[in-house]
Amino acid sequence: MTWSDWKWQLQNRITTCKDLEEKLTLTPEEKESFVPALEEFSFAVTPYYLERIDQKNPNCPIRKQIIPRAGELTKKPNEVEDPLAEERYMPVKGVTHRYPDRAIWYISHVCAVYCRFCTRKRKVSDPEETPNRKEWEKALEYFRTHTELREIILSGGDPLTHADSSLDYLLGELKSIPHLNQVRIHSRHPVTMPMRLTEDLCDVFAKHFPLYMVTHFNHPNEITDETKMYVMRLIKKGHVSVFNQSVLLSGINDDEKILSELNYKLISIGIKPYYLHQCDEVFGSSDFVVPIERGIEIYRKLRGFHSGITIPNYVKDLTGGGGKVLLTPDYLQKKTKDGYLFQNYLGDEYEVGH
Repeated sequence: MTWSDWKWQLQNRITTCKDLEEKLTLTPEEKESFVPALEEFSFAVTPYYLERIDQKNPNCPIRKQIIPRAGELTKKPNEVEDPLAEERYMPVKGVTHRYPDRAIWYISHVCAVYCRFCTRKRKVSDPEETPNRKEWEKALEYFRTHTELREIILSGGDPLTHADSSLDYLLGELKSIPHLNQVRIHSRHPVTMPMRLTEDLCDVFAKHFPLYMVTHFNHPNEITDETKMYVMRLIKKGHVSVFNQSVLLSGINDDEKILSELNYKLISIGIKPYYLHQCDEVFGSSDFVVPIERGIEIYRKLRGFHSGITIPNYVKDLTGGGGKVLLTPDYLQKKTKDGYLFQNYLGDEYEVGH
């Protein structure tokens, strides 16, 4: 096994403070917070992703996503363990059916890297949360009998931690259900362990065309030459349409220049920016939260100033299970006697007819 083998990357993840300090000089705050933070949420990082850290910069945007900090130990009144009420809408183990026509299926509890702002930190890294093979069959039966479903989203943890044979089986079963229109896969492996996108995996995906993958790049520094090679092979050989969802994160990407660079880089390797998420109100996330007013200000500086295909939808997933809502600048100012008054991206006003 070598560096470019994804199984080697998983097997050699750094999971302890001692091992991390052999690779990286921790700040006093990081040292103090590491052990107590582990009581709430696991730590793991692949050698590949750890190497992306700028060791000379304590505020490196990759470092801040993965190293525990003191803010994780503070629980604000609005923060909850399950902000999206995924467990409330779980008819069978591992399946959340909240929206009318689609369901999320959590088929893995393992991630290559555990992001400190994770919405599912209550359950990822906990093996008891992963459905077993018998529970897979219960989920598949649920999908077959609920004909209102049009889409299944494979999520986790990271579904790509499963073997190719397991993914081939699950995709085959889902594709055999007549009323399902599409299957989507959510994975951060293209960011944290892109060598997972092997030629064999591409062959599996090509069998089940069309497939849609949503990955999770938050900063342009996460896009490397390796990323480009593996992602473009996935698109060309696996015939997979790839989208990206970012989270707006304080001190990491809460700047229109950073987001613009990220989104243009994504488009250049064939990934369409899809969502820019307002950070979920999950326990220990307060240090990452950008005020919504600031988020809308940043978003205003993107839309109109940059190519439309580089612009994601800025959304908030409502705490309590209310679903996603768009957060956008208010371009429509008012209704007038003869039509409507709009303000464009430059702030200029235009009146148009009915």
